[in-house]
Amino acid sequence: MTLSGKHILLVISGGIAAYKSLDLIRRLKERGAKVTPVMTAGAQEFVTPLAVGALSATHVFTELFSRQDEQDVGHIRLARDCDLVLVAPATANLMAKMTHGLADDLASTVLLATDKPILIAPAMNPKMWSASATQRNIATLKNDGIHFIGPMAGEMAEKGEGGTGRMAEPLQIVEAVAVLFDTAPKPLAGKTAIVTSGPTHEPIDPVRYIANRSSGRQGHAIAAALARLGAKVTLVSGPVTIPDPTGVTTVHVERAEEMRDAVIGRLPADIAVFVAAVADWRVATASDQKIKKQPGDAPPALKLTENPDILKTVGHHEKRPTLVIGFAAETQDVENNGRAKLERKGADMIIANDVSPETGVMGGLRNQVKLISKDGVEAWPDMGKDEVADRLAAMIAEKLA
Repeated sequence: MTLSGKHILLVISGGIAAYKSLDLIRRLKERGAKVTPVMTAGAQEFVTPLAVGALSATHVFTELFSRQDEQDVGHIRLARDCDLVLVAPATANLMAKMTHGLADDLASTVLLATDKPILIAPAMNPKMWSASATQRNIATLKNDGIHFIGPMAGEMAEKGEGGTGRMAEPLQIVEAVAVLFDTAPKPLAGKTAIVTSGPTHEPIDPVRYIANRSSGRQGHAIAAALARLGAKVTLVSGPVTIPDPTGVTTVHVERAEEMRDAVIGRLPADIAVFVAAVADWRVATASDQKIKKQPGDAPPALKLTENPDILKTVGHHEKRPTLVIGFAAETQDVENNGRAKLERKGADMIIANDVSPETGVMGGLRNQVKLISKDGVEAWPDMGKDEVADRLAAMIAEKLA
């Protein structure tokens, strides 16, 4: 993903999330973008123009009535001499100004004067986000063609506060910027896809659970790659610590049964890619209280029962997608185990990989896979999980062409 040659006007408004703008500038510049910052007075209470200027390596604009900057009607020049206006963070106050066409400082004046695309990353307290006034403003801005990324759910800076209102992470914002600039053909436009990702957590009691080491990186990367090719993607994700991919509808689940229900509920679809490392077994009857260790007693016996086989269920479903792809995480005899899974599950293809501890695949950034189908086996070289995702998405597009 490159932003080489792109000029981004970054508007930083006041809020604790302004500190993330420093990393955002770095991430944008890493990908070749030129970043020109505009800071509101509120933003300068959280991060300094000195820090922003050091990272952007350019002048930081802060004043509407600056004698130096306004000699050539600088706010109009800023509004027009860019490819995109990015507002991160976007406060409730600045969003309200944008909605009603107010222009009482440099940031709001630039936003009113620009004829370029605008992408905003809201950040505010959950109560402010859900307030009727804010929701009305959001509807108006979207109707006006303003693009949004986030906000996300999670804990807030205020003690004990949580909910939707966190600014999207810098890499999520960068991905959203790249999507706006992406003019490549969309061979999967009009297609729908379901992708599963991450582990499942099968409870033993309210404290303990059965799980595995899946990070979700490969599944999330595949969902994002399919979306970049134009597919309408639903990602059903188990518990992970990585952000939701941009341009994808993400459904969060914990248990295998929840994942199965979420997948079945979204059929029919054109594509289904089952990447999640679903726990094969769960405790037959989970305790509703923490199981206490008693001195001298043997560990409690855990009676296990088999979890639903999501890939097999969909592979033989009456609403079976046109293309069903499963993953096989193996530690030995990878190819033969993958072939057996292909026949058993009713899949069109199995992507088998060696997840032995020494490979570092589980939780790592790289993968080496074998594509197993009725036509044979195709071994791919070791590559980053994003590269695996892009290559797989291109192959899916070719098969559905």
